[in-house]
Amino acid sequence: MAWVLSMDEVIESGLVHDFDSSLSGIGQELGAGAYSMSDVLALPIFKQEDSSLSLEAEAKHPPFQYVMCAATSPAVKLHDETLTYLNQGQSYEIRMLDNRKMGDVPEISGKLVKSIIRVVFHDRRLQYTEHQQLEGWKWNRPGDRLLDLDIPMSVGIIDTRTNPSQLNAVEFLWDPAKRTSAFIQVHCISTEFTPRKHGGEKGVPFRIQVDTFKQNENGEYTDHLHSASCQIKVFKPKGADRKQKNDREKMEKRTAHEKEKYQPSYDTTILTECSPWPDTPTAYVNNSPSPAPTFTSSQQSTCSVPDSNSSSPNHQGDGVAQASGEQIQPSATTQETQQWLLKNRFSSYTRLFSNFSGADLLKLTKEDLVQICGAADGIRLYNSLKSRSVRPRLTIYVCQEQPSSAVPQGQPQAAGSGGEGGAGTPCVYHAIYLEEMVASEVARKLASVFNIPFHQINQVYRQGPTGIHILVSDQMVQNFQDESCFLFSTVKAENNDGIHIILK
Repeated sequence: MAWVLSMDEVIESGLVHDFDSSLSGIGQELGAGAYSMSDVLALPIFKQEDSSLSLEAEAKHPPFQYVMCAATSPAVKLHDETLTYLNQGQSYEIRMLDNRKMGDVPEISGKLVKSIIRVVFHDRRLQYTEHQQLEGWKWNRPGDRLLDLDIPMSVGIIDTRTNPSQLNAVEFLWDPAKRTSAFIQVHCISTEFTPRKHGGEKGVPFRIQVDTFKQNENGEYTDHLHSASCQIKVFKPKGADRKQKNDREKMEKRTAHEKEKYQPSYDTTILTECSPWPDTPTAYVNNSPSPAPTFTSSQQSTCSVPDSNSSSPNHQGDGVAQASGEQIQPSATTQETQQWLLKNRFSSYTRLFSNFSGADLLKLTKEDLVQICGAADGIRLYNSLKSRSVRPRLTIYVCQEQPSSAVPQGQPQAAGSGGEGGAGTPCVYHAIYLEEMVASEVARKLASVFNIPFHQINQVYRQGPTGIHILVSDQMVQNFQDESCFLFSTVKAENNDGIHIILK
């Protein structure tokens, strides 16, 4: 009986062992090893999709990369463009890197390429008035440039050139197969272009843009290859370091959750691809009116340097020329509108308003014009469109005395007394409007109204008591009463050298 029980225990233990062994393999076929992610991605459908993505990435592979050796700000939110702070006048390295793969752009192998580096406005509103902004900067800082190359520190650049009419650009040749670094210096600060002068933190942002070209069939560097840019702000010396430190301290005070919303600060700034600058000599940039591409400007203005009729802060045109401007009509064509802008000293804005008819221009409000042209020229253009003439400082009425109505010397006729000449002919008076209270203005206006050659007028006298002749000086003109009436006559000067005008 005992032997039977022992045999039962052995059989039971064997069955249990076999059952456990059979259970030990359950689930192995469904484990991670059987269906790994790499095996899933190796399926033909995913291989096909991956190959298409790689082809697309290769198609967008840029031939060059430009890296500026300056740290980016840590106070920039995710998905926003990086912002880099620079010190005024300090040299910063831009590394020109050959990013081509084997077989890319073979036509430039062993050849030089040309790059143009610019400092331009980031704000679209300032881009529209870039020419005027730069001319104002040039006016306040004669002889200075906005952008310079530090040639002694630069490496691998050849044939550097600067255009006196483009103070914000430098250009040079370089070999992509050799190490090349261009050291730039930005001399303008961000607060120089703000309407109200704040600290550096309120200054306007700029852009550093690099455009690279290869030679065409004629050997000219006009075929566009690549363009990239980055956003910067320029501070007075040491100001960029303080601003970077302040941003870093502010970020350290934020919570970990808030820090996740901001980009980390990088030691260098990588310029991102962008559209070529519009005045670059590319074969595919047309001159037809189109929406402005990214980071464009009106720098293509036909007037690079303003002439004597341009609008500068201290320019005062001839009073006669200013008065000759006529109001633009709504029916004016685009060509007539261009002529009106030129005639009224708005030549700097002819390209900006190249597609505007008279009606289009008249529809712009004062706020629109100030935003487009700036405060000074915007108000001036608004007043010209609305025909708001400047009120003269003094108005006098003058009639030329006829010989028959001459009054004998010693018996002066009171100014404005009587309204007829000796033969009963009524005296016709002309209004003279003086914008300047000077004697030369009186002579010039009299010459203009009565068709007298201005160079023949020697002196202007006023007939005083007992018929004496008093020289008309600036002080006397300043003491004229407004709307005074005068008769005037002309007498030959001594030795027949011109004439004298006598006011009575």
